[in-house]
Amino acid sequence: MAERDEGWAGAEEQEEGLPSGEVYDWYQRGVQLLDEGDPATASQVLGRAAARVPHSRSVLEALARAQFDSEQYDQAVVSFQRLVEEDPDDDYAQFGWGLSAAKLGQFDLAVEHLAVAAAMRPDVNYYALALRGARATARTQSAHRRQEANK
Repeated sequence: MAERDEGWAGAEEQEEGLPSGEVYDWYQRGVQLLDEGDPATASQVLGRAAARVPHSRSVLEALARAQFDSEQYDQAVVSFQRLVEEDPDDDYAQFGWGLSAAKLGQFDLAVEHLAVAAAMRPDVNYYALALRGARATARTQSAHRRQEANK
C-alpha cells in the first residue's frame, strides 16, 4: 500500500459514483477495483483522485495502469509521460509509456522508452522482451514504408 503523498485533500462532499471519505480512500478504492479486474471503473475513480491531488505519484501511477488496462492508451501515454517528466529514473513509468505508445502504433517512441526501461533494469526480463517486440515491429514498418516509397 502506498504511503500518503503530501497534498492528500479531504473530500468535502461525496461526489456521485465516488466512495465517501478522503481522496486517499478514493485512491484505495481505485487500486482495489484495478486489482479486482475492473480497470475502467478504477480509471474513473482514480481520475477524480488525480484531479484533486495532481502531484501524487502513487495516484498517477495507479491511474496510468488503469488507463492502460482499460485500453485508454492515449490517456495512459499522457499519464506515464507525466510520471517520467517528474522522475526520468522511474523505470516502470518508462516501460508503461513505451507499452502504451506501442499499443497506439507509435513504435519509434515505444522503442525509445522501452530501451530506457530495459537499460535501467536489465534484470526485468519482460522489459527486454517488450523492447525486442517493439524493435521488430518498428523495423518491419520501416521496411514496409521504404517498399511503398519505391513503388
